[in-house]
Amino acid sequence: MGRRSALGSLLFFLGLCGICTGFVQENCTDYKLQFERVFSVPGDIAMLNSTLVSPDVFNFTAVPYNITWYDPKTGREISNQTGRILVHGETLWFLNITLDDDGDYVSILRTPSRCYRQATKLVVDLPAAGECGRPKKSGQTLTNGVTDSLSCPLKDYIDKLDSYNVTSSIKWYRGCDPIVDGTGRYSYWDTTYLKIDGVEPQNNSPYTCTLTFTLGGITGSVSETIDTWVTTNYSWVPQVHEPASEILKAQMGSKFSKRCLVFVPCVGRPSVHIFWLVRGGLILNTNPSDRVYTSEQRSLSQGVPVKGVWLERLLMFSELREEDFHINYTCQAHSDRGIPEGYFTLLPADPNIILPIGFMLGGVTVLFISSVIIYYRFKVDIVLWFRRAFPVLYTNKDLDGKLYDAYVAYPQPCAVGFSKEVETFALHTLPQVLEKACGYKLFIAGRDCLPGTAIVDSVEENMQASRRLLLLYTASTFTSKRHTSSTSSNNNNISKTRDSSSSMSSDGSEEVYPDTRQQLECVAAMHRALLEGSLKVVLVELEEITPAQLALFPASVRHLRKKQGAVCWWKNMRTSQSWRTCMRRREAEEKGGQDTPLSPSLSPSSRFWKEMRYHMPVRGKRAVYPEKTALLNL
Repeated sequence: MGRRSALGSLLFFLGLCGICTGFVQENCTDYKLQFERVFSVPGDIAMLNSTLVSPDVFNFTAVPYNITWYDPKTGREISNQTGRILVHGETLWFLNITLDDDGDYVSILRTPSRCYRQATKLVVDLPAAGECGRPKKSGQTLTNGVTDSLSCPLKDYIDKLDSYNVTSSIKWYRGCDPIVDGTGRYSYWDTTYLKIDGVEPQNNSPYTCTLTFTLGGITGSVSETIDTWVTTNYSWVPQVHEPASEILKAQMGSKFSKRCLVFVPCVGRPSVHIFWLVRGGLILNTNPSDRVYTSEQRSLSQGVPVKGVWLERLLMFSELREEDFHINYTCQAHSDRGIPEGYFTLLPADPNIILPIGFMLGGVTVLFISSVIIYYRFKVDIVLWFRRAFPVLYTNKDLDGKLYDAYVAYPQPCAVGFSKEVETFALHTLPQVLEKACGYKLFIAGRDCLPGTAIVDSVEENMQASRRLLLLYTASTFTSKRHTSSTSSNNNNISKTRDSSSSMSSDGSEEVYPDTRQQLECVAAMHRALLEGSLKVVLVELEEITPAQLALFPASVRHLRKKQGAVCWWKNMRTSQSWRTCMRRREAEEKGGQDTPLSPSLSPSSRFWKEMRYHMPVRGKRAVYPEKTALLNL
């Protein structure tokens, strides 16, 4: 019974010792001593921060926690002391540092299920005799001959005070001398920077920035001293040129690479390192055997227009997978001047529609070209078939007041250019096909002229009563000097031609030169066709015309021939001759060599007669009501 009582007393004593020593007996995850030290001097304010409130330690946004600070000498919990110590969660403030405050201060963070421990070292030194500023100094460089700046290392203090809504101010010193803002080459810039215009070697000296504020009812300050040296080498903020907030597309399963391109304005070799990040993690692999890897960092110096160095590092995929898409890939350039970055987003490529569109456009193009070729090759056949299939779409010509479908003009007997073949074609071949086979009504000068009618009146009256004019000609038709001179002025009216082409004989009858009718027909036809546009002239070329012969034709005929072409009978004769030769050989074999004469083809389905029918008036069936037409014209 006595032993149990003694054991209980011992356990109580040990428990009491645990309460007194605080954190010593507690089983916490130990994060050891922070690498960063806090340096201070007696009389200054010092700030100690615990880094346990971090997502790397626990989920502090979802799990409740509290932090306790402990004195390294006594092991007791540190609480607020007016004018001396202020505790703000993870931050421990010393408002008036003494040499006794030097030591390792422990912070313990507790959650409902865990606890974490960390130590922070405070170093308190005395200032060196005869020197101004802090004994522990940081180092920064200034570039000779340019405008440069020094950064105050107290930004953490300023950010913490801003979170408390505490107003603070900064003052800079060079050695022991205060620097007044805006005097000389010095100016305060962007809260924590001291800008120096035209840096010189004399700027090699210590600079001190002092932050003054009021906290916990105590007005105090904290200072940092910077050892500064001037150098001709410099390195400005890196500029990330690629990637530039891009959205890129790639085919799943394909290879892919993207470069990070950074330019560093500098003299000398800059201390800048490029890293690729994805989902917050670095991609450090440089082995091509890995599916995702990076290249080694490469550099290239540039002299103009701006001195500097280009840095490049590639991000490469040997095969893209589904998990590689819809995420950002970030390139960061780490330097003392800053950490600029650029990123791109990788998306799956759209379906390849170029090939189908190419096939479709190619097919449409081929179809269009084929249609054009077919149309121009078989234009006459298509138009004739359309007229035959849909006659109701064309106006009935019987009500237009015309008597003839065409006026046939050709060299008359005794005229220049007359030949028996031309006369036979005009008086026999044309009527045999166009009138008998096709049903057209022709006016042929040598056949249908009324006896005693004046040539001029006959030409004018019958041409006006015709819907077309078929001008038959050979190479010699227009080569008459007299005819050429008369037809070269097509703007003269017919009455003038009558006066210059005819004269009265001694017995009172009108005497006409041999080619007067031909001249009148040509002049009248060209006048109506080219100037009035009231008559369509169809050129019927009975023999092949050479360029030299064509040059002797009247300008109006050459113009019309160039504009609308001519229907060539000689081509039909050439085809017929070839067909005749073939037939003769066959019949000579069958009949023992006897020759059987064959006439040229007079079938309306031959190419020549199809072209003639194409140019002739359309024999439509659509009715036209003159009274309605008159009303519409009002």
